[in-house]
Amino acid sequence: MCDGDRDSEAVGTTAPRQAPGPAVDPIALEPVDEVVITTLVDNVFDGLLTGGDGFSRAPLSSGPVSAPQFEGGRTTAGLRAEHGFSALVTVRRGTTTTTLLFDTGVSPDGMTDNADRLGIDLRDVQGVVLSHGHWDHAGGLAGMAARRPLPMTVHPLVWTRRRLAVPGTDAVELPTLSRRALETEGFAVVERREPSLLVEGCVLITGEIDRTTDFERGMPPPHQAWDGAAWRQDPLVLDEQALVVHVRGHGLVVLTGCGHAGAVNTVRHALRLTGVDRLHALLGGLHLGGPAFQPVIAPTVRALGELAPDLVAPGHCSGWRAQHALAAELPDAFVPSSSGTRYTLSAA
Repeated sequence: MCDGDRDSEAVGTTAPRQAPGPAVDPIALEPVDEVVITTLVDNVFDGLLTGGDGFSRAPLSSGPVSAPQFEGGRTTAGLRAEHGFSALVTVRRGTTTTTLLFDTGVSPDGMTDNADRLGIDLRDVQGVVLSHGHWDHAGGLAGMAARRPLPMTVHPLVWTRRRLAVPGTDAVELPTLSRRALETEGFAVVERREPSLLVEGCVLITGEIDRTTDFERGMPPPHQAWDGAAWRQDPLVLDEQALVVHVRGHGLVVLTGCGHAGAVNTVRHALRLTGVDRLHALLGGLHLGGPAFQPVIAPTVRALGELAPDLVAPGHCSGWRAQHALAAELPDAFVPSSSGTRYTLSAA
């Protein structure tokens, strides 16, 4: 069962157990009765968006704060939007629930601030999963450490030094995670290159994702990584991994951070690993924004259209062109993402 207690034994259930090796398919991902995904941080907060079947929005009145220039000394600030991503994932099987934090946003306090404004108690979180090591997904670990350091599942390459070396400009090195600092703060770091099952087999972390399409080629040449001797092009971002849940009677829910492996590669990898033949929902960053990714949008949208998911909620780095294309291809499934959106996906 998915364990929802807060004691130390329950927290231990979020530490990953290695799933069967790559040659053993499918991985036995236990179906759940419900998964609730709350977007804590996204690039957009739109307080005028309305909810719908299976999802709700944070109201414009979220986040009352002190403001002496207003009568009564208060105003409503809404939620924070920033170039980052963070989602709270709560799975229920039977009468028990477990909550995980998937990515933490870019700023030290953005994710925790939004959680407070939404009335979410982060003490209920029992583990952290990082989609990859880029700073816009890991910055909020500082705020989480101040609340409650937790078990944390990462790919071994999450510590990779990276930079953007655009021709004609000075190279800009990106902030790099420090394992020593995280462990000093109390995080129990567990590295897995292979797929891992969390929460008594109810949540799958994909580990490295197979690259099988001919159009999803990863990051453009200015994205580089330090290999210990020199800076090299780093198109694959091999530490990118997704979180997967199987909702009973509906299929897979796939949650991505940036989707550097490619949205289609990621979904197909999850379907192959689990042996489940249906994509129920795809949420998170799809990294299709910017000129370099425009040629990737059409084949991605076409392939996702063929999978016919019930819900598609692209956010963060997906880009407006890809979001518009997905909305046109899957009008009944598309939901625009916004900080504070809560998706409730229940068993049939």
